[in-house]
Amino acid sequence: MTGRGALTRVARGRRPALRLLAGPVAARLIAERGLCPEDVAAVPAAAGGPKGLALLPLDRWLFSRWLPSAPRPRMLAGASIGAWRMAAAAQRDPLAALARLEHAYLETQRYPRRPSPATVSAVCRAMAREVIGEAPASAIADLAPGARLLVITARARKPVPDRATAFFARAALANALARERLGGHLERVVFDSAAAEPCPVALADGFGAHRVALNTDNLEDALLASGSIPRVAEPVRDIAGAPNGAYWDGGLIDYHLHWDWRALEGIVLMPHFVPHVTAGWLDKFLPWRRHGLGKAGRGWLDRLVLAVPSASLLASLPGGRLPERQDFHRHGLDHDRRLRDWRLAIAQCEAMAEDFAEAVAHPGRIAIEPLETTAD
Repeated sequence: MTGRGALTRVARGRRPALRLLAGPVAARLIAERGLCPEDVAAVPAAAGGPKGLALLPLDRWLFSRWLPSAPRPRMLAGASIGAWRMAAAAQRDPLAALARLEHAYLETQRYPRRPSPATVSAVCRAMAREVIGEAPASAIADLAPGARLLVITARARKPVPDRATAFFARAALANALARERLGGHLERVVFDSAAAEPCPVALADGFGAHRVALNTDNLEDALLASGSIPRVAEPVRDIAGAPNGAYWDGGLIDYHLHWDWRALEGIVLMPHFVPHVTAGWLDKFLPWRRHGLGKAGRGWLDRLVLAVPSASLLASLPGGRLPERQDFHRHGLDHDRRLRDWRLAIAQCEAMAEDFAEAVAHPGRIAIEPLETTAD
């Protein structure tokens, strides 16, 4: 089977570090064929801040070894840290780009106790430049074979000030009443490296699907906007080639990319932090909406495969959890301690890549669990 060579060694005698959860269509395909790189039609990447660090070891194995063994048209779509991960993974040399992202995320974010939004934005812009590298034209014009990069942002439908406290209070209230009401405040704008081609994913959910050609003029701003958290960072305004306005974190609308993936052929593989998919960032605070869209999203995730850390792996990490944004407040100015914990977590999460390689080499070694695709 394609892609089963060059596997990392799996330590015997330890508990699995990886869980695999699949929607019904994906589960049937895996049962018939195993995990095949030629079946992977898309890799979505969720927002989640420092949690994305834990997925970098698996990203490295997937994009430097496994997926290149079966080039095909493949959509890499992400919001926030997920957009940065996919922008690195889509490059011709994903190992170098992912290493730049890891180094920048760890070493650049040594903030003062209460950094201003302007300070955070300046640091994040520097990180975006690291991800792109010294040749921005190559980063977007010379992607890996078959790769199509989508960077997701959220544009305010009305003019807003930089901090926009009142604007987002109204947006949060609207979302609590009904997710579609959030669409009256925010519009989805996707920066697409193949914007001239039809989008294979239908995004008819009230937030729009305004696609903009991703190019060297807007790549940096699009990446920065996709990770600009309201009230933490400044918005990115008037991005080249896109509608004028204030652009924010794509996770506000597409936290875990709860999209209608049914039109794609094959499976949609998502390295993820949790064993469920939450539609928008604001929805994670609403227990009745945290695990999906219910009947409104029925069937959307049938082709999705989640690769998530197991409970035993999480228990082995510092604090018994993945790195998170609250660590900046938890450790304050003790940056060295925070970075020590984050580096240890990344090292421990190498086991996820080892277990994924084991699942590819030996189908059935890791059980495929059913993914809850609706929350009625």
